[in-house]
Amino acid sequence: MSQPTKFISPLVRGILIMSGILLVVFGVIGIIMPVLPTTPFLLLAAYFFARSSNTLHQWLMNHHIWGNYLRDYTGGKGIPLGIKVWALTLLWVTMLATVFFVISNFWVKILLVAIAAGVSLHILMIRTLKKDTPRTSSGNQTRQ
Repeated sequence: MSQPTKFISPLVRGILIMSGILLVVFGVIGIIMPVLPTTPFLLLAAYFFARSSNTLHQWLMNHHIWGNYLRDYTGGKGIPLGIKVWALTLLWVTMLATVFFVISNFWVKILLVAIAAGVSLHILMIRTLKKDTPRTSSGNQTRQ
């Protein structure tokens, strides 16, 4: 991946860093709450960090929890089948529990099911990472 041009203005750089940090927070919350899409927040944070802070960008892309997934996703390799199954299961369990036990408004229930269906469709459309596909390590592709 080529290095994007960084903004020179300290104000713009500060805004991008703060926005990236906020997006990482939203992404972490999205791990727990399926209504928030974790991956888009982390991808946008990576974009902002790449243009404002090499240190934060490297931290995000090499993070021990989501670094491999971000590198694989941005590299066009996809996400592992186990992660898809886990994400869909967690999404539907929490969404249906919310619909049946928490929300009483019929239209909100319909909206939540529609959101879950949309997120499910998005997850299913992402390429599935094959087991024999070389994983990325520290941002570099491994060779066999």
